[in-house]
Parts: sequence; structure tokens; C-alpha cells
Amino acid sequence: MDLRNIAIIAHVDHGKTTLVDELLKQSGVFRQGEAVAERAMDSNDLERERGITILAKATSVLWKNTRINIVDTPGHADFGGEVERILSMVDGVVLLVDAAEGPMPQTKFVTSKALALGLRPIVVLNKVDKPDAEPDRALDEVFDLFAALDANEDQLDFPHLYASGRSGWADAELDGPRSDLSALFDLIVNHVPRPRQQARKDADFSMLATTLAADPYLGRLLTGRIETGTLKTGATVQALSRTGQKLEQFRVTKSLNHN
Repeated sequence: MDLRNIAIIAHVDHGKTTLVDELLKQSGVFRQGEAVAERAMDSNDLERERGITILAKATSVLWKNTRINIVDTPGHADFGGEVERILSMVDGVVLLVDAAEGPMPQTKFVTSKALALGLRPIVVLNKVDKPDAEPDRALDEVFDLFAALDANEDQLDFPHLYASGRSGWADAELDGPRSDLSALFDLIVNHVPRPRQQARKDADFSMLATTLAADPYLGRLLTGRIETGTLKTGATVQALSRTGQKLEQFRVTKSLNHN
């Protein structure tokens, strides 16, 4: 199966998690008629209370014959380190910008790291249906930001879409049909490259764990990018520190492999 790995970058309240909700719905993740909570990716109690994303989380959707792994990242500057860690897992980024506010200072750090890694961005001008939206100005400001961050020519030649995440549509033109998110799905498939390298299946298993979480039923949850080998349920793995020091061993009870 074809594969794409992306991260979504946005300032607080620019509509990132709402857009992810719509991507999940329109890709068929949820059953027809299934009740789905708003901001489905914000599962943390504090996230739901404050209406912001604090912890990076990954999800996966199937679009036609391509599996798209999506990392929903924090948008607040206080959690910038959380965003930086997961950029090593992806091959492209979607920069979501409020068409009225334009790019905000808190996205500069994350965007600079993505550009430095050579990731070619997709820009989505969100909330273009707001009365005070100025998508052309916002687009110019994004270009100026990329230029100030020393983006290369390929990165400056970024594709962009006009969208309303809450209404569930994205189009290449401002006066497009405004029916669904097909344009965004297709752009991700066509613009984001396949994973930089496939894991060497014949080598021992190794994975860089970039996010850690816990579940009362499953125990510790590790999310990362498999570098070599394969992983099977029931296998025993060794945790290593950055310097190679052996920390502990544990048994794998469940594997959700999306590569």
C-alpha cells in the first residue's frame, strides 16, 4: 500500500484539530451515523477544557489506495519541543493559517524546523468564509515568512488551498465548489513524497520513540518511526538511552504498524 506521513502545523485557534476531525469523517474512519465527539484527537481532559492541543498524537486514514499517517501537533509555543520531536517522523507538513489573522509568531519556530529538515509545505488558508478574511494578504505573509526563514526554491514554490475546516471543504480556487476535502487529500498524495527510506526488514528491530503516553488497559504507548526490522506482538524489546545505555526490557502487547 502507498504511504504518506504528514504533520499539521498551526497556531492556537486556527482550526487545526477541527480540520483533522473532518479528515477523519470524510475518509470513512467513523461509521455512518456514529456519534463523534468534537475535537476527537484532543482526548486529554485539559485539552478539552482549554480547547487546545497539548500532546502530539498520530492517526491514520485511508484515501483511495494510500494510507495517510497524520500527526496532530500542539499549536502553543510552550509545547514547541513536543512538535519538534515528531517532525523526524514525517515527510511533509501542512501549514494551516487563519485567513484573517495570517501566520502568527508562535508558528515561526515549528515552521523553521520543518523547513530546515527540507520538508516541502502545503499551505491551507483556513476560515476563508469569515467576514474579515483576507486570504490574499495571508498568502503573501506566508511567502514572506518562508523567505525570512531561508526556505529554498522548492519550498517557496508551495501549493496552497482555500478552506473552511468547520464546514468541511478545501479548494484550489477561492470560488471553488466548496463541497468536501478531496482537494486536500489529493494534494497530500501528489505533493508529499513517499517515506524517505523503507525500513530494512532483514535487520534487527529498531525504532526511535518520539512520543510517549499511557493507557490504563494497554500500559505504556510508544509512537515512533521504525528504522530497521519488523515488530511482532509478544516480542521482547530493549529500551536504550541516547548514549546506548540499556535501560529496561519490556514485552510488546499490541502493535499498530502503519508503514
